[in-house]
Amino acid sequence: MNSLIRSKFPSLSRQIDGRPAIFLDGPAGTQMPAAVIDAMSNYYRTSNANTHGQFVTSHETDAIMSHTRTQCAVFLNAENPDCISFGQNMTTLCFSLSRGLGRMLKPGDEVVITQLDHEANRGPWLTLQNQGLTVREIHLKQDGTLDYEDAAVKITNKTKLVAVGLASNMLGTVNDISILRKLSSDVGALLVVDAVHSAPHFLTNVQELGCDFLLCSAYKFYGPHVGILYSKPGLLARIPVDRLRVQEQRPPYMIETGTLNPAAITGVGAAIEFIASHGTGSDLRVRLESAFALIRNHEFALAQRLWNQLKTTPGITLYGQDFENILRAPTIAFTIDGMTAEVACRSLADVGIFAWDGHFYAIRAAETLGTLDKGGVIRIGAVAYNTMEEIDYVGEQLESMVNEM
Repeated sequence: MNSLIRSKFPSLSRQIDGRPAIFLDGPAGTQMPAAVIDAMSNYYRTSNANTHGQFVTSHETDAIMSHTRTQCAVFLNAENPDCISFGQNMTTLCFSLSRGLGRMLKPGDEVVITQLDHEANRGPWLTLQNQGLTVREIHLKQDGTLDYEDAAVKITNKTKLVAVGLASNMLGTVNDISILRKLSSDVGALLVVDAVHSAPHFLTNVQELGCDFLLCSAYKFYGPHVGILYSKPGLLARIPVDRLRVQEQRPPYMIETGTLNPAAITGVGAAIEFIASHGTGSDLRVRLESAFALIRNHEFALAQRLWNQLKTTPGITLYGQDFENILRAPTIAFTIDGMTAEVACRSLADVGIFAWDGHFYAIRAAETLGTLDKGGVIRIGAVAYNTMEEIDYVGEQLESMVNEM
């Protein structure tokens, strides 16, 4: 499967000083397969128009937008395509949602967020403090997991909304959404789930999660920069989100401010079809289930191999949970004694390895774990097109870097 997938990504042929580049920067955005690039390019060549016109290219654009909405509904297992809204990115959609929901809340109401989350699922809710709401944080434990006992204390009858990530983009922790769903449901609070980091690795099922809203970004699962919002049927229509009077005043369109990007949205559908093409089955959802099972096993093996090598390398400190019998994303965070993450990633780049340094917008988690003042952590993330040979090369280079200290 891996060699077949790699052959479909033009950018993977890139070389650095005669050596193939190793793209382990997937948590910040994956590479795009030719099928996605071609779909977007073909749209510009043949159907480039705004929506709702009386001519053929506009009709084609309407059809493409509708079809992609249906594909996204299948991808997330949404109840219907009207549950799917598009936006510039996840952060912009989350801000729009928070402003709308904020108009329905009153001083004294409470919102619960976590110390683990990406700031895109914290910042929009923290702004509600400006109108008299209280925002509480679920604590992050030093092992990289949420403190669910603390969650049970923080979520009370005053809680109107709980915002949590499905998986940590810094540590790879997969949160137990069922616990938070039960706690929020018991007090009648809404549950907002950030699935940006989980969507490339695990097939999302919004109905199984029981969330009220879920957000993700296509550029993390081999697509272009488009944000996707799932809203449970009937919910978005009740929220006074920002919108112009000329905008269609019903879900899913009411939160889609301005002119969307049809070419990029075409690419979203192509990315979903690309993933599904590596599975088998009679329909899109079944093919996605099959494909994600293969992807999951491959990515986990890569990340586990690197983790096991790094945990026995003196001078390297790993953050987060071990890979033994744990459901987690294939994302590894670590530091090297005596070397900042920035310097380490620059050295890796010199030998053709693309890895990220810093806090990756999970700045509260970095503060809590004590890494922020040290320049954050080094992050390596495996995705479907990475190989075991790449992982072994990374391990060798990191061991060499430590030995030269």
